[in-house]
Amino acid sequence: MLRPSYPIVTDRLILRPFTEDDFEAMYAYQSLPEVARYLYWGPRDRAATAEALKLRMSMTVLEREGDSLVLAVLLRETGELVGDVNLAWQSEAHQQGEFGFVFDPAHHGRGYAAEAAVEMLRLGFEGIGLHRIIGRCDGRNEASAKLMAKLGMRREAHFVRNEIVKGEWTDEVVYAMLADEWAARVS
Repeated sequence: MLRPSYPIVTDRLILRPFTEDDFEAMYAYQSLPEVARYLYWGPRDRAATAEALKLRMSMTVLEREGDSLVLAVLLRETGELVGDVNLAWQSEAHQQGEFGFVFDPAHHGRGYAAEAAVEMLRLGFEGIGLHRIIGRCDGRNEASAKLMAKLGMRREAHFVRNEIVKGEWTDEVVYAMLADEWAARVS
């Protein structure tokens, strides 16, 4: 079980559960076509954003297999919401998890996603003792693939046209890291 102590503070960021006050900032980036381009969902209208926010607000702990933790990522300096990160507990028996991230394009290229992703990996490996964490992305999403490689994750699979997303066949790329690789990275 994982019940993080909030907020989680890094050099430049604050990670914390979502609140109703995050609606406008979340809508601002989740309504953008370029944000939703490689995701399962399309640009969100206000109603879909409200629904997504409500769900995120309930995802603050990992108590059992199947749970997901979703955190708002804010700039420490200004308190501005710049994205979100998530960690899903996929299998207790096999100690498996999956993480992901979605960031406002206005804040791309500054290392915020990597800084926040490191904290999600830390929570998975050190917080609940996962053996393996994966990250997946659309095969065309070069920025996400680069980020996972930069984190020290290994590219394990490239599934060719394995899913229909938004009416078209898409590739999926899977990256992974093991607990001992994480330990070597942080030591």
